[in-house]
Amino acid sequence: MTDKTIQAAFDRASDTFAATGVDVAAALAQVDEVPISLHCWQGDDVRGFENPDAVLTGGIQVSGNYPGRARSPQELRADLDLAMSLIPGKLRLNLHASYLETAEKVERDAIEPKHFHTWVDWAKAKGIGLDFNPTLFSHPLAADNRTLSHPDAGIRRFWIDHCKASRKVSESFGRSLGTPSVMNIWIPDGSKDLPADRFTPRNRLRDALDDILSEPISKSFHKDAVEGKLFGIGAEAYTVGSNEFYLAYAAKRGTMLCLDAGHFHPTEVVSDKLSAVLSLIDEVLLHVSRPMRWDSDHVVLLDDETQAIASELVRGNVLGRVAIGLDFFDASINRIAAWVVGTRNMRKALLRAMLEPRARLVEAEARDDATLRMALFEEHKSSPWGAVWDYYCSSRNAPVGLSWFDAVKTYEHDVLAKR
Repeated sequence: MTDKTIQAAFDRASDTFAATGVDVAAALAQVDEVPISLHCWQGDDVRGFENPDAVLTGGIQVSGNYPGRARSPQELRADLDLAMSLIPGKLRLNLHASYLETAEKVERDAIEPKHFHTWVDWAKAKGIGLDFNPTLFSHPLAADNRTLSHPDAGIRRFWIDHCKASRKVSESFGRSLGTPSVMNIWIPDGSKDLPADRFTPRNRLRDALDDILSEPISKSFHKDAVEGKLFGIGAEAYTVGSNEFYLAYAAKRGTMLCLDAGHFHPTEVVSDKLSAVLSLIDEVLLHVSRPMRWDSDHVVLLDDETQAIASELVRGNVLGRVAIGLDFFDASINRIAAWVVGTRNMRKALLRAMLEPRARLVEAEARDDATLRMALFEEHKSSPWGAVWDYYCSSRNAPVGLSWFDAVKTYEHDVLAKR
């Protein structure tokens, strides 16, 4: 599309939205400032850089062998540079501890900020923030799906110390980059079959988390989050860190709660949980993903649940209390394209939500006019939001429509295919 075509379509769309009381310019300014945190592990199939022969454990699996997996931090950053250039709006990067850069072997309980300084330099040059995760999987001391709840005090201490060291790394990100780093703790702990004692492991986990969080760190630099899960491979019968456990822990201890779209029963949706959780705790971390029959971490689509999550964030005016991160990894398709599709879809959903005629919807609901409310919702589904999205991309020097795909395929031919 030419610039004139984009502008003309945008002008018509702006008039349409203005007739329903929507300020398009305000929506564009707002959506541009919402940070979305890309996840490093989509680019290399969750392998990290500790060990080139790393094998995934802890209930994590990646399927596919599409060519071009990043094999080094330099390759991963180059891939991210391309992906981020094709996505409009404010971005961040979410790192796992296993993505450190060091010439010598460093055990996870001994990681330091210096092992991530090249990531900080890269983020500073790009003007983006970094988030962090301790890596409590794919390690000999996590081979039996037990870490922070392990009955062996020595093994438990190793993982506690790893999480403490990770908090220091996360804090250093916030200090260096001027934006707080959200550090999310997820563990694979659980049982494949029915346990005799569900209480003791959870008590150990509670005490381990308390130990990890015992040193105060300013939320200006670092924020702690805990992530629950319904089940995992090797933990089908019992997950120590369940959603109920972490909801109670976050409410009691004042941490963020991570809600992952794939970590619930198939009939549960994160969009419905946001208003409930944010009524009781201060902040939430989102892992936006696409579960297909289970926690399969498919690339985010512009589907009903992604839109519902975005709409709840906007309708509740809680964007300032929610950190949006992505969590999918698909090795069966071009990995850079996966980042681009998933992240653009998340921002599209936010823009569509911001173009909703909220004032009229709230007024109709206040009058108990369910008929008008339904009509407004339905009309918005076919509103010309696509023209606004195209203008937004064009005005931010991001590709319009599918034109980004050419850049990805050229990069695949010139770079990925040669790895």
